[in-house]
Amino acid sequence: MAEDARTGAPGGDWRAAVMLVAGLTAARLVALFATPLELYPDEAQYWLWSRTLDFGYYSKPPMIAWTIWATTALGGDAEAWVRLGAPLFQGAAALVVYAIARRLYDSRVALAATALYALAPAIQLSAAVIATDAPLLFFLGLTILAYVALQDAQGRRRLALAAGVGATLGLAFLSKYAAVYGAIGIALHLVLSREARRAWSPAAAGLAVLAFAVVMAPNLVWNAQHGFATVQHTAANAAWGGRKLFNFAELGEFILTQFGVFGPIPFAALIVGVVLAVRRRRLQPADLLLLCFTLPPLLIVTGQAFVSRANANWSGAAYLPGAIVVAAWLMRWRAKGWLTAALVLQAGLAALFLAFTVSPALAERMGAANSFKRAKGWDEATRLVLERAAVEEPAGLTAIAVNSRFLYYAMRYYGREWFADPAAPPLRAWLLADTPQNQAETSAPLTPAEGRRVLAVALEGNWRAEMAGDFARVSGGEIANVRLDRERKRRLEMFVGEGFAPRPRDPATGRPTPP
Repeated sequence: MAEDARTGAPGGDWRAAVMLVAGLTAARLVALFATPLELYPDEAQYWLWSRTLDFGYYSKPPMIAWTIWATTALGGDAEAWVRLGAPLFQGAAALVVYAIARRLYDSRVALAATALYALAPAIQLSAAVIATDAPLLFFLGLTILAYVALQDAQGRRRLALAAGVGATLGLAFLSKYAAVYGAIGIALHLVLSREARRAWSPAAAGLAVLAFAVVMAPNLVWNAQHGFATVQHTAANAAWGGRKLFNFAELGEFILTQFGVFGPIPFAALIVGVVLAVRRRRLQPADLLLLCFTLPPLLIVTGQAFVSRANANWSGAAYLPGAIVVAAWLMRWRAKGWLTAALVLQAGLAALFLAFTVSPALAERMGAANSFKRAKGWDEATRLVLERAAVEEPAGLTAIAVNSRFLYYAMRYYGREWFADPAAPPLRAWLLADTPQNQAETSAPLTPAEGRRVLAVALEGNWRAEMAGDFARVSGGEIANVRLDRERKRRLEMFVGEGFAPRPRDPATGRPTPP
């Protein structure tokens, strides 16, 4: 570890970091409560999970649902309270960045790292929507901090920090299984660094494993009781078996997106720094430690993009340690101009993002409306469906059936008061395939018993004919449009279906056979 990391007081740099994080968090909270943007369907799904606390859920570990339960218990179920945990987790993660960088380098690097991380484009989005990345990065940051502090600890302090490494890594796993990159980072660093191996005694290692096991045990038990549903969903999401290998287009697209989510200058600096380290075959100990946490998610997900597909945020575990090592390199290279340019560019993008969040109309005028379309129109779509249901209700409805998990979760949230009435027809999911393909279809499938008279809704008209084909009689077709912006709309095709009797599905495709 750097010598000056253990001397002196943080002083002005620490105060500047706190002021930066506090100011950003305050601005994000203002935007959170001022925005007219609605929950996008995945957020609505997490909200639905939070209504029933458990140690695991269909596609994610439990931390996201626990967080929403806590924030909505404080303020209610409005969108801002559902999302409140996101800016709070990211604000805390930025302060953890400072603490790690201060220990490994000095307070100047720590301040630069805090700014690079807090202003990174991906962090702006992560602080605005409730998803798994914000708690993952916070707890993964705590894991790295405890691991760094353990390197020069002794006696009981070493044992306490070892337990902290295991416990915080467990909490990171309860946030998102991408926390496996934290475990990979620790293992890789222990392989490459003799000093790191010397810092761990058998007692410390055993205590870390025990703490991790204690934290993870309830989730492991839940997964075992549910056929490891979350693990299977995570594996299926990778889609290794469903696409051709050697996807150069996917590979190139993923690499380009990393410039966008990490920040163009910081990501370029990371590439340059790694190339220089390989050419010189020399790394400072602190750099090596951080790269052990930064490179595995980037390289593994890059490989995933090449053999199948990858979303831009799948490498998110690299953002926090990556910001620190990039700040250290830019300071060491005396690249003050590049560091300033990176911060100015990212601050400008952060301000623009907040402005778009508060005023989607501004985003539309500047040609960025497409980025927000998934957070618009769900409340109105729900209202249109429920208005049609109210018209049909006197004749009797046994269910409302939708053919999209997006629409299902949006309606569960925006129609929560309607569906809370025991007399209301239940919301159900129509299955296209012969087996459920998502949690909505698994937990609320439309059945013949509830299919006597159904208001059926096909989002965007997709699979409308196949859906109608599963009913003995169809009547009352209607198309409703929800305007999202000047160029985009969401289409709902509704009809009344009677006598639900699903046609046989093709054994090869799982799809309905032709009539």
